[in-house]
Amino acid sequence: MICPVCSTDMIEEDFGGLSVDVCKNGCKGLWFDWFELTKLDEQNEGLGNALQQALAYDRTNDQDRGQINCPKCKLPMHVHAYESAKAINVDECYQCGGFFLDSGELKAIRESFMSEAEREAYANSLLKNIPGLADAKENLEKEKERTAAIRNLTKFIRVSYYTTGK
Repeated sequence: MICPVCSTDMIEEDFGGLSVDVCKNGCKGLWFDWFELTKLDEQNEGLGNALQQALAYDRTNDQDRGQINCPKCKLPMHVHAYESAKAINVDECYQCGGFFLDSGELKAIRESFMSEAEREAYANSLLKNIPGLADAKENLEKEKERTAAIRNLTKFIRVSYYTTGK
């Protein structure tokens, strides 16, 4: 596999039962296939020398590099915050589900991994900032009440009410 950042050959390494592509002779980036990153995003996951070396790499993330293409699908990858870390941006391929992490990002994710309660609080704080969300929720509740009222009013004109006793 060719690194999407520096075009160097990536080497497969064992991170404790999980094979990860590492840009060992280039930018030190890591490629995780679909669902692999979730197996190493917490402090106590994975083992071995290759993982320890990857965790020792300094964090480098060139904000000016622009969008990169997936090394598998060749489609543009999407940059977004990792769901279980507070402020770590990752590159994800929406086609194959793979993740590319720049040097040092795995360590940063593991250090800032949020508990379930922290994730819920963080998601709620993000939701509060969405314009019109509160109005949309209120309208949805009103629509549910209206639908229930219509259902109750119309049950007498349905044949099933008289034939099944409902």
